[in-house]
Amino acid sequence: MLKHGHACNNDTSEKALTTPAKKETEKQKLSRYCTVNTEFKDGDALVDALMETSKWTAAQIEVHETPQNLFGYHGDKRSQKAHIIIRRQHVGGASNDLGFVKSENGNYKAIVSEYDSRRYGKDWVGRLTGNYAYHKVRREQEARGRHVSRERCPNGRQRVVVTGYR
Repeated sequence: MLKHGHACNNDTSEKALTTPAKKETEKQKLSRYCTVNTEFKDGDALVDALMETSKWTAAQIEVHETPQNLFGYHGDKRSQKAHIIIRRQHVGGASNDLGFVKSENGNYKAIVSEYDSRRYGKDWVGRLTGNYAYHKVRREQEARGRHVSRERCPNGRQRVVVTGYR
């Protein structure tokens, strides 16, 4: 099983990702971004998992070689950057951009605003992780000429079946 953890702007080692957003005015506060540590290493499998988990299309998911800035719900440019981005208009109502930045160790870290963490929090990351694991195995095995299928069990788990020789 893949591991994931959640840290919300209290980790000073990730300055660019965890610095609280500055106030726009005295009355308006911007959502801070939180980072979610994951074991996602394959960007293509992550995009497949994002499409399955949240029903985004490939056209709604941006993939960049160089990380790009995220934007808040007011359209304000944030200091946080990501390689894989779902723009706010695809995330929901008054949402901020959602992103995944590739860290030095090759893992993608999710960048989610505090506001959006209600919808894209621990449960969502758990579903994303399960779908990522399936798509990672599927991609690897299909590249070897094998067939991959999946069954959803009543308890919510999945069973992956790989068939074929090569």
